[in-house]
Formats: sequence, structure tokens, C-alpha cells
Amino acid sequence: MEITRFRVSPERTTDLLAARGGMIADFQADREGFLGAKLVQLSDGEWLDIVEWRSSADYAASRTKGGNLPRIQAFFALIDELVSMEEGTLR
Repeated sequence: MEITRFRVSPERTTDLLAARGGMIADFQADREGFLGAKLVQLSDGEWLDIVEWRSSADYAASRTKGGNLPRIQAFFALIDELVSMEEGTLR
């Protein structure tokens, strides 16, 4: 599991949600081992992106690609601040 915490200003929230579907589609097409993702809105403009990967190796390979496709870049560009990224194991 990948757990990413980030901040988005309230005026960008609608754009972030609109860009989400394209980002997910690009991940499905381009990221080996991508199993799905959930986006959780917290307080004060903070969000959690909880992404499930088949393996740690798949997650590591995805990280090397970064924002390599336009719809992934569009989603990432709406993030004002990356707070943290963690990897964990679903039990």
C-alpha cells in the first residue's frame, strides 16, 4: 500500500476531483501492478491518496515514472504541498 498525504487549496478541489479519473486511467494503462486507489479528504485542505499495489517492486517502479503522462501530470500539478509518502502492507 502507498499512503500519500498532501494539501490542496479549497479553490483547486473541484479541479483535483475532475482530474482524478484521468490520472487513474493513466495509472491503469501504464503502471504494472496498480490495483486501485481511494482518495480521502481530511480537514484543512489535506488529503490521503491510498493506493494498492500488487507488490513493493511495482510501487517502486511506479515511483521512478513519476508524472510521465499528461493526465498524471495534470493531477500532480494541482497538489499544493506533498506532506508525506509511506509504504505499508495490508494485513
